Amino acid sequence: MSATGTPPTPSGRTRRPIRLRTVLLTATGWLVAIGFLMPYVQMALTALKPEKELTRSPGSYLPDHWTWSNFVDVWSAAPVWTYLRVSLVVAAAATLLTLACAMPAAYYTARNRFRGRGAFLLLVLITQMFAPTALVIGIYREMVALNLTDTLISLILVNAAFNLPFCIWILHGYFSSIPKELEEAAFLDGAGRLGALTRVTLPISMPGVVTAIVYTFIAAWNEYIVALTVTASPDRRPLTVAIPSFVTQYQAHWQYLFATSLIAIVPVVILFVFIERYLIGGLTAGSVK
Repeated sequence: MSATGTPPTPSGRTRRPIRLRTVLLTATGWLVAIGFLMPYVQMALTALKPEKELTRSPGSYLPDHWTWSNFVDVWSAAPVWTYLRVSLVVAAAATLLTLACAMPAAYYTARNRFRGRGAFLLLVLITQMFAPTALVIGIYREMVALNLTDTLISLILVNAAFNLPFCIWILHGYFSSIPKELEEAAFLDGAGRLGALTRVTLPISMPGVVTAIVYTFIAAWNEYIVALTVTASPDRRPLTVAIPSFVTQYQAHWQYLFATSLIAIVPVVILFVFIERYLIGGLTAGSVK
């Protein structure tokens, strides 16, 4: 026993008592997590109910008959795979296009002070203030003029354009926080500008790159109003536009709507699972590397 009466650990260190503040913070964290997860739990429970239980009054929170086949039947009730493929193509292509444009712009503005630099960054910030909903008529007329209506290219270009300002700002901040001396040391070792960028700057700024990827992918994945406006063919509509089609004036398949909504969450979760290690690696990378 130690002098304070606290039993020592096997390594010889005194075990610290659990503080009330730690317990309260942990309990608060769990409550917040449960609050965020409850809507998804309700979606899952609704997706597992048969159609008769969904129209019954009063309803029940838990299904009386667990209908797991709803997640299988929804694939034949609608071309869900086609909608899912369109969403994946649009979100992935828009993310790649946004990064391809944002990284050079952010790196150049962070490393070079030129006339009009502040005005350029201010203009980038101002464009972020305009929502696609407010510009949807102009976007549609522009796509008609370019003969890009009802195409995936139109969705990719619009999503990339609206996510580009945020990515430039977030990457500009990360590139500006990296000392120039690290790149100068790489220059002395024989690396060029591109080598210093890929070997020194990008590994350190990986949290910013990952943030830009996640933000752009989720924003493109969830986009609705532009996709609803510029596309008409079912095989060119993303999942966000297709989900409401399960509930119309003449039919209401709520179990399929919630089942498809849960399916739409899966790609985003997979993205976080695969990209988390790069985020941690970027946080631990530094000048030692």
